[in-house]
Amino acid sequence: MSHVSHSQSSSYADSGFSNRMGWGKRPALLIIDVCRAYWDSSSPLDISQNPAAAASPDSMRRLLDVARQAGIPVAHTKVAYHDPEMRDAGLFWLKAKPLSVWQKDDPRGLAADLDGLQPKPEDIVVYKKYPSAFFGTSLATELNFYLVADSLGLKLRQIDTLVICGVSTSGCVRASALDAMCYGFRPMVVDEACGDRTPEIHASNLFDLNAKYADVVTESEAKQKMLEA
Repeated sequence: MSHVSHSQSSSYADSGFSNRMGWGKRPALLIIDVCRAYWDSSSPLDISQNPAAAASPDSMRRLLDVARQAGIPVAHTKVAYHDPEMRDAGLFWLKAKPLSVWQKDDPRGLAADLDGLQPKPEDIVVYKKYPSAFFGTSLATELNFYLVADSLGLKLRQIDTLVICGVSTSGCVRASALDAMCYGFRPMVVDEACGDRTPEIHASNLFDLNAKYADVVTESEAKQKMLEA
């Protein structure tokens, strides 16, 4: 069964949900919270026991390679906390103690980048404390006023579409896709390039995103659309 199919798919469609939003003309790649914490068996956030999630960084690397090849802007989100008591995590800390992997100077080193997915100097990098890539960050402004160099100098390239990948599908990917839509960016969530603890959690969240807030797309479609942009 497709991750955007469900026993209630027909009911949703008959009620007017699950329409396609479609691609815009100026995409950017958004890589959400990718770090060692999600692919390390010692981590409380480890998702590598799910084979599809274990393979998702390879899909992300292929998307990133195509984005670089096509000259598509790339944005990364990172999580960081600085208060020794995790007060800067607010109420989120009351629900999710694994957030401590992103506490400043945490000795486990789980916030480290994965090989082949590190930001380059020209990439957008935003640091966040909550699930959405947009909440409390400059991401929307940086996408709306993204400048590119051409023969005449700097030109405004207002991003209208976000190719979204990263972790976790049910958490920060979902929250970021919802906020992307609310801010007027077309969220294209790449199935193979997102991961979660179980296939069921991944599939349920992709189905709901596709029904209401985003288009769930394949890696192949995302790569083709970035090359065409």
